[in-house]
Amino acid sequence: MSDRTPDPAIERFLREQGFLRPGERATCEALAGGVSSDIWRVDLPDGRSICVKRALPRLKVADEWTAPVSRNAYEWAWMHFAARHAPQAVPTPLAHDARAGLFAMAYLPPQQHPVWKAQLLAGRVAPATAAAVGRLLGELHQASSGSEALAREFDSGENFHALRLEPYLLATARRHPDLAPALHRLAERTAVTHVALVHGDVSPKNVLVGPRGPVLLDAECAWYGDPAFDVAFCLNHLLLKCLPRPDCRSALRLSFDAFVEAYFAAARFEPRQALEARAAGLLPGLMLARVDGKSPVEYVCDEHERDLVRAVAAPLLRQAPAALAEVAVAWHEAIAEHHPPA
Repeated sequence: MSDRTPDPAIERFLREQGFLRPGERATCEALAGGVSSDIWRVDLPDGRSICVKRALPRLKVADEWTAPVSRNAYEWAWMHFAARHAPQAVPTPLAHDARAGLFAMAYLPPQQHPVWKAQLLAGRVAPATAAAVGRLLGELHQASSGSEALAREFDSGENFHALRLEPYLLATARRHPDLAPALHRLAERTAVTHVALVHGDVSPKNVLVGPRGPVLLDAECAWYGDPAFDVAFCLNHLLLKCLPRPDCRSALRLSFDAFVEAYFAAARFEPRQALEARAAGLLPGLMLARVDGKSPVEYVCDEHERDLVRAVAAPLLRQAPAALAEVAVAWHEAIAEHHPPA
């Protein structure tokens, strides 16, 4: 291995899985972006490049945040599920060592697979991309709904609590005692709803805009639970991106609407009214969590902007909306006052 080898366990994994033969060496380069895992690009002697990922017991954030490393195995299992139903929408899974908490997958060059978050922050906001992500998510939820086998395979409520419910909703409740009852109700309802296979981290930073459509990464929160969480988690970013890109708020609103319509056109496993109401209820909780939870978004750093998020989220938590459009309207009205047209 090269001097940039991150850990002897990586070399051992590569040799045991047959990526390296005796006497061969590889080059590893740490990839940026994640807080919950170490990820490396590995250039092999045969000219191939792969990614190797290992879950961390303590996440790389300011607050204390630990989670079971068994999530690495659930992510591996989710990748296999996605590869069966939408092979173009996930990196090809290559090898897994459950004992070591490591897996390898295909490396997707950034030139052909830009990160959706980078596009959004650069002002390249395409509603068609949001529609494609919504459609893919709806298709995956549809394919997994009502599956007793998947419910058993992804009985990972402990992981989901540690990675999502506690650091987002419950941590935020501790910082907002007046909103704690509403946030606790959201967490409790989400925890007991088991409808479809949830990715758990459908954020623009985990979506590559590939030549054959979106590619989803980082499914280590995978859990057979409430698909409304995935919907709200992704839409939250299409709202919050209006703060660093007020010039794109019209396109971001169109993207929000395009995602919603494409998702519900594909997700037909339960009445839209019920699923949308759960997503709409979660959305303001997740908005507030991204400024006052354990994983705040890095681009909302002005206290006046944080106060704007709080001012919009609080009444929506007290009086839960029935439709996602209600949250979007409240947010865009507030943004228009905060950033009036030039």
